[in-house]
Amino acid sequence: MQGLLRTGLVILRRHALHPPRRALNTRPPFVPPAQQTSMGGGLWMSDLSGKSVEEELAELMEEEEEEEEDSDEEGEEVDEAGKKPPTSPSFYSGRAAYYDQLAQIESAVAHTRSALKMLQLLPLPSFARESLPVRPAIWKTAKEMGEDLKVTMTSSRYRNMTRLLGQLNEYLRISIAAGCDDLASRTRNLLNIFESSTKQANLTRGQRKTLFVDHLGRSYTFGKRKTSTARVWMVPVALPREAVDVIDLEKVNSLDEAAAVLTSHPDRFHEPQLVPKSTILINNIPIGEFFSVPADRERVVRPLKVAGLLAAYNIFALVRGGGTTGQSGALAHGIGKGLLVHNPDLATLLRRTKLLRRDPRMVERKKTGRAKARKGYTWVKR
Repeated sequence: MQGLLRTGLVILRRHALHPPRRALNTRPPFVPPAQQTSMGGGLWMSDLSGKSVEEELAELMEEEEEEEEDSDEEGEEVDEAGKKPPTSPSFYSGRAAYYDQLAQIESAVAHTRSALKMLQLLPLPSFARESLPVRPAIWKTAKEMGEDLKVTMTSSRYRNMTRLLGQLNEYLRISIAAGCDDLASRTRNLLNIFESSTKQANLTRGQRKTLFVDHLGRSYTFGKRKTSTARVWMVPVALPREAVDVIDLEKVNSLDEAAAVLTSHPDRFHEPQLVPKSTILINNIPIGEFFSVPADRERVVRPLKVAGLLAAYNIFALVRGGGTTGQSGALAHGIGKGLLVHNPDLATLLRRTKLLRRDPRMVERKKTGRAKARKGYTWVKR
């Protein structure tokens, strides 16, 4: 009975969805009830075309097979209503690109987690997790990620994406420490899609640059104070040769010869000039002419006095911005850093005297309704 009902439903569905393909040219002949075909204990009449049920079912099965072959050849699936199915399960959500990408990341997180569990790398104890190599991740901004996915990336969607990416980055740290190169490479390739292009610049921001001395013995440093900046080049001063000649008494036969030598070359026996001479040029101008205020000159040479190297270096500087106070402070900051390059042993001394620290004090900004930062306008009640 169920088989007959199923075949009947097939016929009804077929006739309901597809109109009859054959035109009715003649009226079928009248068949008496006694001559009707009995089938399955019930009376079944032939259809309007005069064909039996078996013939109709055979034709329907042949047509369905032909349509299935045609659809296979075209490579596209078509439902009963003749419509193509959507390409994405999230087609009707309105944000298919976002949810598809989210589903792919969730699938990657699940597969990576299962792989690490199979390798008995999860769960990790707290001490093992703390000893993992650090891999900082800087993701794209919500705007950049939204432009890539062509959707409006709200804060909640961006939070969901970064949360899954953070889990995947944690699994990458574990796989790298465990030596799973294949799993680590696949995970890294996926994370590189969502990492910011300015990652390296952001990671190196705030770090001190490595200072060095070039092949000519010069050091290049950069100093700041208020709105002034100073670029400083420092070169050690070459000590003068000792112009001392000792009289060889064995070669001098008499006092008259010694007196003749002293008379002909009186400068050969003076004490040597061991104090070197150095130059400090600021914008190609000597320090005495550039800074007319003595306090500014004292501020510039203070690092040299503290280190006891007052005339040991020739200094060439280019200063920009601000006034004389800011420029002298910036120059002192650059000289202090230059001394550290040439003499690393002075690090403790210069650090304790705060000569390596950029002075953060700045002029306070003017406020609205005030003459200056805090000064008020004169006001008389009467």
